[in-house]
Amino acid sequence: MQRKVAILIASAALFFGAFAPQPKILASSGYVTITADQLNVRQGPGLSFPVVKQVKNGDNYPILSEEGQWFKIDLKNGQKGWVANWFAEKKKPAEPQKSNLVSATSGTANSDGLRVRKGPGTSFRIVSSLKKGQKVNVLESNENWLRISGTFGEGWVSREYIDLQQSSKENDQGSEKAKETTGIITADLLNVRNIPSTSGKLLGKLSQGSRVKIYSQQKEWVEISFSNSKAWVTSEFIEIQDDGQPKESGSTGKPIGSVIGTVTATSLNVRESSALNARIIGSVTKGQRYRIVEEENNWSKIELKPGQYGWIAGWYLDKSVQESPSPEEQDVKGSAVTVLQSGTNIRKSPNLQSDVILRANKGQIYEIKSIRSNWYEIKLTNGSSGFIAGWLVSVSGSAPRIEKPGAEAHLKNKTIVLDPGHGGEDSGTIGTKGTLEKDLTIRTVMLLFNKLKAAGANVILTRNNDTYISLRSRVSTSHYHAADAFVSIHYDSNTNRSVRGSTGYYYHDYQKPLAEDLYSTLSQQTGLKNRGVRFGDYHVLRENKQRAVLLELGYLSNPEDEMLVNSGQFQETASTGIYNGLARFFKDN
Repeated sequence: MQRKVAILIASAALFFGAFAPQPKILASSGYVTITADQLNVRQGPGLSFPVVKQVKNGDNYPILSEEGQWFKIDLKNGQKGWVANWFAEKKKPAEPQKSNLVSATSGTANSDGLRVRKGPGTSFRIVSSLKKGQKVNVLESNENWLRISGTFGEGWVSREYIDLQQSSKENDQGSEKAKETTGIITADLLNVRNIPSTSGKLLGKLSQGSRVKIYSQQKEWVEISFSNSKAWVTSEFIEIQDDGQPKESGSTGKPIGSVIGTVTATSLNVRESSALNARIIGSVTKGQRYRIVEEENNWSKIELKPGQYGWIAGWYLDKSVQESPSPEEQDVKGSAVTVLQSGTNIRKSPNLQSDVILRANKGQIYEIKSIRSNWYEIKLTNGSSGFIAGWLVSVSGSAPRIEKPGAEAHLKNKTIVLDPGHGGEDSGTIGTKGTLEKDLTIRTVMLLFNKLKAAGANVILTRNNDTYISLRSRVSTSHYHAADAFVSIHYDSNTNRSVRGSTGYYYHDYQKPLAEDLYSTLSQQTGLKNRGVRFGDYHVLRENKQRAVLLELGYLSNPEDEMLVNSGQFQETASTGIYNGLARFFKDN
């Protein structure tokens, strides 16, 4: 009988327990800051649960969930626990700095002499310069740089010196849809191909006056919409329009040096402007070839000689597209170099091993005879010739500027896996002001990614957005691509808030040289306190069969470091330092 009563009681408890109110557990986000001098972390949400750890005033921890007056927090290293909310202040994570990716298709230079570089960084070769007010097409962007195209071809410029004609993606939401870029065919019949090459498959033809939608530009080719798919036509015979209006003069998108006009009339006047009643400033004859720098309506602006331009009737020109000449082929007539430093060597041949025949003084000027690789052949005062390194002089005239060979030579075709630490539900460490480590690591990596791509490296990312990626998957990516280098980016934390600086880690001996080279240039570039290179037992290093390094770029637990690493300037210098370190490593290995 007693056994039956016990069963009935147990059954009733189970029955009514199923309908009893349960403690509400809420998924949560953000983090908590400990406000007590010392606070117990418990195994469950109540004072009766055992203590698993103690935390200190000012410590920050990600919130996993909430129950009643308790927060479940992530203690790192897989450990979790509960803290009372009357000794912990809940906060929202700091808003990550906007990536500033732009949807603008064009922009205008707001500074005169703005340098256009081969890649997103001041160490990249200068390919051209922009005048104030000059318009460009915007192809790509990152936090500090824009990849643009224009009459010079393609290159990168500092984004602060370009006024964008369309707001950022963030501001575009809710506004009316931007009008698409279109073009009008100017040839009688224009071939349409499947790839941007004359060897591409012919898909069809477009007749003069046809209007097409434009997706992108690649040197002398334009990607268009054709028969409900994408195709390519040469840019020579398409007039590009923005917002339904023809582009202004000089913004045809044809690279300087790529369009050559051959005169077909017996004699043709050259005028001061693009009109038949404009003043005549010269003449050209049949068969002469000139570089076209601008086009307006049916007129072409040509370069008569270095520094002198004029307009001729475009219908008397036979236009052709050709690659820009190599430095050795470019016209240097009327050009000269000015020596920048006293004691500059002038050599017998164009290489550093050649005999020195003369030492020039600062300010001396020499006429340029020709260009050999990175050297100018110059005319000496006695009529003989000598060679001077292009990066040791300034240049006047039409001759191209030469800069010292950069890091690109050592990075080209290298396979580099970049690993932005944490992501998704794994926020990483949290700064004193709420900065999330996962947001900083992706910022640094994306800047580095663009630099390496511009240098010709094969770059793979373990993540390119806010996604959780397991440590095992990160290492697998390194192995699958047989990475020449694996670089994991992190930001550090310490219970002692006075700790500052950066650290480099390796696990295997074969990883140490990479860690040393990257850390050396990183610390030089950023000026962070040098904590050195040391052994680190991290999964992405320990299990990695490739050369790998883990870099900690400052302490988010230190208020000064946190403020510094959040700045765009730091992100630029840090990514540049790592870029230079990779170049140094591959140069020596």
